[in-house]
Parts: sequence; structure tokens; C-alpha cells
Amino acid sequence: MLDADWSDPDVVRVGDDYYLTASSFGRAPGLPILHSRDLVNWRIIGHALERLEPEQAFAAPRHDCGVWAPSIRHHAGRFWIFWGDPDHGVYQISAEDVRGPWSRPHLLKAGRGLIDPCPLWDSDGRAYLVHAWAKSRSGIKNRLTGHRMSPDGRELLDEGRTVVDGDALPGWFTLEGPKLYRHDGWYWIFAPAGGVETGWQGAFRSRDPFGPYEERIVLAQGGTDVNGPHQGAWVRAADGSDWFLHFQQRGAYGRVVHLQPMRWTDGSRGEEAGWPVIGDDGEPVAVHTVPAVPAESPAAPATDDDFPGGRFGHQWSWTANPGQGWTVAHSGDGLWLACRRTADGHDLRRLPNVLVQRMPGRPCAVEVELRLDGARTGAKAGLAVLGDAFAWIGLERDASGTRLVHRFAEPAADRERDAAHPRPAPDGRARLRVELLPGARCLFSASTGDDTGFIPSGPPFAATPWRWVGAQLGLFATAPEGGGPAGTAAFTRFRST
Repeated sequence: MLDADWSDPDVVRVGDDYYLTASSFGRAPGLPILHSRDLVNWRIIGHALERLEPEQAFAAPRHDCGVWAPSIRHHAGRFWIFWGDPDHGVYQISAEDVRGPWSRPHLLKAGRGLIDPCPLWDSDGRAYLVHAWAKSRSGIKNRLTGHRMSPDGRELLDEGRTVVDGDALPGWFTLEGPKLYRHDGWYWIFAPAGGVETGWQGAFRSRDPFGPYEERIVLAQGGTDVNGPHQGAWVRAADGSDWFLHFQQRGAYGRVVHLQPMRWTDGSRGEEAGWPVIGDDGEPVAVHTVPAVPAESPAAPATDDDFPGGRFGHQWSWTANPGQGWTVAHSGDGLWLACRRTADGHDLRRLPNVLVQRMPGRPCAVEVELRLDGARTGAKAGLAVLGDAFAWIGLERDASGTRLVHRFAEPAADRERDAAHPRPAPDGRARLRVELLPGARCLFSASTGDDTGFIPSGPPFAATPWRWVGAQLGLFATAPEGGGPAGTAAFTRFRST
């Protein structure tokens, strides 16, 4: 359904429209907002979080921190998003219009290790919040904690109590990612366990929001090739049909999103009544009839960009909170990045001024045109595949002029190395290309204007994920430390075919 890294998806239906958000970790803007009319075709329409807070904590890349596993809801005429920052606590924002403006982040519960929060506004006017724990920060895991919450979502009304203890359930471990619902007189928590790559999806029900809860495994890999399957969202379509979205961990491609049919047992098949059944009797399906909704033209989140008016599209984010002067304003098409002076230019993983988008989960070729203007010695810019390891191809200015370079770095290395011999780029221009093959293998090539087509460069590169994050495609411009402007990199016609 969403064949790229849309980690920890959550969905809400408002009328005939569906809205999805996902983890964005340390990238800014964060909390992407996707829209659909059929749960299959999605378009990215914006972001709910312009900058991460605390601001200074995200001045540099922190790829495994920031926005973890958000929940999106619609209540009292407003959209609400709650998320956990494992180092700071549970945050909340809201907006009347899903396209914004969104309120400034409000720290609802401070503390380390507080993750995966989900609110519920009950029919009697009371509100609740459930969240999980990250052992890396708190020393606690496999436990879900519940709170009463003020109806305005601004404060918690108690100290919280354990509502599900995974340690008390034989065979259950790493219980996390809860989503809280009310259905048919029961309080429901949908939550995965067993680990991202090897676990299952559980459902818990109770007559009281604080338990005790009964549990059941409602989705597991079984005989399919969908490992996990991990946390997501239950949503009811306008026609009354039920659906479940979840992710599957796919290595360098990150956490890709699946859509599953769902039904509720009524006892007619000899099953205990009142439990959800997801997929094909609890195993993921690869093909299924789409929800019964008005036909919608095929769509997917944007990848291509002409950068009209010098601005980048919603598919892009920086690897940290952006700074002044990273882009150069102009009225035409094309993205102009200033060659930012830094001591970290030898390691793209440490640069905050890399503009990234998700690497597609299917084979394709990515191209972009680059011109290096007014560059000083050492200035460079290019197209990168970025993860624990990275590789890039682009232009660099040295004492003799501009040349095409292709470099890479292994996961444990702190400096990049040449992947191919540099070659002249006398016009300061190049067309850059990365062919993404099955297995996340990447073939780099370029045209510098002195040849008739793309010339392959270097050996194949195996893309790798970051922690919790799939590999990214990135554009960057940088230069060594020093005084004065170092030049500008003009990127045009970014295409994925």
C-alpha cells in the first residue's frame, strides 16, 4: 500500500476522508500528513510539526530520537496528534484544519522512556491516555501504562497505573505501540509484541479502561512472507467495513505499510464472539478487494520535484532542525543550496543540512541535475543514499577546477573514501543517477556533458538502514570551515522513474 518507510502508521477517518501520520524521528519538518479517500491511494499534503523541541536538542542529526509512533485522532472539531519522544516525554498538538496551522507542541507528560501514546475520548466526556515504555531510557519494557486525562488534552489527572503487564503473559515480550479504542461496550487496546521483525499483533479487551484485560493474538506472519507484522491502526470505513494498517520491517527499505481486511467474530463460525480477526483468519493477505468507496485515481506520495519557486515539496525533510541560509531564495525553478561551511563535511551522517526523502521500496532509477556555482576550493554537492553506511555522487571544487566525485563510507567508518576515480566536470554541471535494484543494491552513474549518456561509477553499493529508519535519498551542499560564502549548488529536475 505504501511501499516506503512510513514507520508506525496511524490513521483516522473524518467523513469520507482518511488521514495518516507516521514516525519522523529527528527529521524536520516532521509528522507527515497523508490523505486518502480509499485507504489505498495516498498523497502527502503537509506536516504537522515544523521544528522539533527542545530546539537545541535537534540542532544536529539524531536519527533514532525525536518523534516516535504518533497517534492521530479527531475530537471536538479538532485534529489531535500525540507522540512520545523517548528522551523528553509525551507531546501533543492539535489543529482545526489538518493542513494547519497546528498548535505548538505541549509536553503532556515529562520523562524518559515514555513512548507510543494514544488518547481516547469516551462517550461520557472522560478522556484517557495509554503509552508504552522504552527500556533503553527507562529500564522498563513490556508494559502498558494508562492515565485519566483532562478532556482538553492538556494534563494527566493521575499518576498512571499498569493496565497490561506483558511479563504476566506467558510468551509475550516487547509489548509496545498501543492504540486505544472503544467498541461494542469494550475498551480495546491493539498492540504488537515479540519484536519488530519477528513479532505479532495483539488485541486486549476490558469492560474498564484500566483493566483487567483479556488478550489474543489477532495477526501473525504464519506461512506468509510478511515478517512482524507490527503496529498500526484499526479504522472503520464509511460503509461499515473494518480495516487494519500495519507495517513490515524490510531492512534498508524501512517500515513499509500494509492494509488488511478485518472482521469481528459473532459466534457464527464457532468462534468466541466479539474479537477482531485480521487478514485471512489471522495471517496477512497480499491481495484483497479495495474498500467500497468512490473510485479514486491511482496515487502515491510524491517523489519527483521541480522545486518551483525555489521551494521543495512535502516529501522532503532536513536531517535536523533547519538553520538560516541553508537555501538561497529565488523566483525560478530549482533548489539552490548554500555550500554550508562545516568541519563534518567528510561524514554526511553528521550533517544537519541534508535534505532527504524516503527510498522507494521497489526498483527504480533516481536522477537529478546539479550545477555548482561560485564554488570555493573544497565545496561539494551531490545526490546521496544515506543510512548507517552512505554513498554519494556529485561535484567538488579543487584548485584545478570542478570534478565529478563518487564516495562512500562503511557503517563504522568516520570518513568517506573514493568509490571511483574523479573525472573532470569542466562546465561545473552534471546529471546524477542512482539505479535502485532489488535487495537495495545501488548503481551510481553520471553525465558531465562531455559524453553522450550516463557513465557507470564505482561498484554496486548496498544501502543500509539507520536505527529505526530506512535508507534515505539525500541532496546536500557543503564546504570546509573558513570565512565567506563558499558557493551554491543548484539542483533541478529530481525524478524517480
